[in-house]
Amino acid sequence: MKRAEYRPRILDRQVEEYLSAFGAVCIEGPKWCGKTWTASHHSKSEIYIGDPAGNFQNRQLADLSPELVLEGETPRLIDEWQEVPPLWDAVRYKADQTQRKGQFILTGSATPNHKGILHSGAGRIARLRMRPMTLYESGTSSGKISLEALCSGKMTPIMTGEVSLKTLIDFIIRGGWPGNLGLPAKQAALLPAQYLNAILEDDVYRMDGVKRDTSKMRLLLRSLARNESTTVTNKTLMQDIKAADDEDIDPATVSAYLDIFKRLFITDNQPPFSAGIRSSVRVKQAEKRHLADPSLACAILKATPSGLLHDLETLGFLFESLCERDLRIYAESFGAGLYHYQDYKNQEIDAVIERPDGQWCAFEIKLGASQIDTAASALIKIKRQIESDPKGKPPAVLAVICGMSSAAYRRPDGVFVVPITALKN
Repeated sequence: MKRAEYRPRILDRQVEEYLSAFGAVCIEGPKWCGKTWTASHHSKSEIYIGDPAGNFQNRQLADLSPELVLEGETPRLIDEWQEVPPLWDAVRYKADQTQRKGQFILTGSATPNHKGILHSGAGRIARLRMRPMTLYESGTSSGKISLEALCSGKMTPIMTGEVSLKTLIDFIIRGGWPGNLGLPAKQAALLPAQYLNAILEDDVYRMDGVKRDTSKMRLLLRSLARNESTTVTNKTLMQDIKAADDEDIDPATVSAYLDIFKRLFITDNQPPFSAGIRSSVRVKQAEKRHLADPSLACAILKATPSGLLHDLETLGFLFESLCERDLRIYAESFGAGLYHYQDYKNQEIDAVIERPDGQWCAFEIKLGASQIDTAASALIKIKRQIESDPKGKPPAVLAVICGMSSAAYRRPDGVFVVPITALKN
């Protein structure tokens, strides 16, 4: 259903590619990130399982006879399929029967448990992860620098223009939600707060019908927000909750709540990278914690523009989260992956992008231009240490992603400097 007002997404090309290779495509991701609009853009007919019309008639029909809701011109959109899990098997069976490509597009804002699902769908249903908009997708990055080209060591120096600290704070607080496009910052800050309320008050229970302590879940989310862009342990999260609530929480409960957040796409952690970086150094295997969008952390912490201006440490972690959200989306569009590096010598690399050919690129993320020299020196130091190991595999590219640099260029030491507001996939 082509919409004149549709804003193109980076995922569009992958959706088209997957529709040509699989019987069905499932687009998953957090609520309100644009899944339905993108799926609708690529479909020729659609049914909305969560539509309340006729006392939720579509859901009732899907419950009674899943195969009936599959009838329609293809590709056919089935929105929020997880409301009726047997739809997954019905789609898989239909795709298996006809052997035609691109029959269905499913969207889901939660990963259900396997109750009611008999088959994985492997080979028939391909999964794609959608995230909130990048700065390039929302029109706030010029897109003058391609990450794919940069990861191959190619970049033409260019002036990109000044970006103020207040502008960067605005990008963080409003987040990558399509519904916030064009809204003033004050109103835009309301959406992520309402998003979290909707998740905790409704979606958590609807996943499996189990009542949970939402007050404890809020405390856990607050701890995650306080520790955004860090490798904090579950034990520290538990201590945070106890300090705020003066009550113990069971480790198994914390793990269960974190699993719920993952299944609802509230969290989007950054895995560790260790593939042959340097065999003589022990590498930590902790994930870097991220909420799905930095605006969620702002909403939980009740962060305001003036508050962040007076708390540059928190602002730095939130800016890192913003950049890593965008880097992941850009990287995945050309088959690369986003990781982080941390070893027991307290050496870290904020972001590691592993290319499809196995080469990897190291990125430091800094808010201010005054931090570029320090970041570049740290990258060069790690690269030299890896090169000194006969078994080491050094990074192919070193780069600093900056918030307030007015140009993209390559330093005399070979380190690239790129403003996040000039980057695209």
